[in-house]
Amino acid sequence: MSQQRLLEICVFNINTAIAVEKAGADRIELCENYSNGGTTPSYGYLKSVRETINIPVFPMIRPRGGDFFHTTEEIEIIRKDVLLCKELGFQGVVFGLLNQDGTIDKDNTARLVEAAYPLSVTFHRAFDRCKSPLEALETIIECGCTRILTSGQTPKVTDGLPLVKNLVDQANGRIIIMPGSGLNSNNVKHIIETAHVNEVHTSARILVPSASQYQNPAIQENVENDFVNVAEIQHIKSIITSS
Repeated sequence: MSQQRLLEICVFNINTAIAVEKAGADRIELCENYSNGGTTPSYGYLKSVRETINIPVFPMIRPRGGDFFHTTEEIEIIRKDVLLCKELGFQGVVFGLLNQDGTIDKDNTARLVEAAYPLSVTFHRAFDRCKSPLEALETIIECGCTRILTSGQTPKVTDGLPLVKNLVDQANGRIIIMPGSGLNSNNVKHIIETAHVNEVHTSARILVPSASQYQNPAIQENVENDFVNVAEIQHIKSIITSS
């Protein structure tokens, strides 16, 4: 009998979160600012999603775009946002901290995991920017994180599958390795069978036209909104359920 497998979808607005839950996803990674790689949702966004969505939601805790080396002041912002998410009743949070030399910021990561307890903690794709990933895996396990989101240190997870499999093998059940980036209904079965993972992550992101009836003709940029391919989510879910 196959193990239960979970599908996490990354979303960037509340309308997408609602559609993702209806499509049958198991968990949501809640973000803002797709163009910056995802940052911390606003208080109003957090609170509205918490009141609306019934499946587990893990907010991204990242005070800015750019690199993953954070100053003392930024780490304090992360800590306060983690505590806010715990206060609001979220089931988990997502963050990732590196030192300037590319190693895991062990001290601050451990301190933030402790602040988040008993929430689940995902160390996000900052992992894909670290050096010595197999050593980094051990550090993250020591810090008490629940899972690592990774594409195997390549832009698309299909190219990083050998490392993802090595991480799964080395972790040996001590932490969840969750592949993401470029994962879709065409490759999810291959990813699961190759790396032996039980959780997968994607955005199934599409852009939809603005509902606004007026557009200033002097400003030619397209106005489109982030949304989600509901049929794609349902297809992925059916594949991972039957794999």
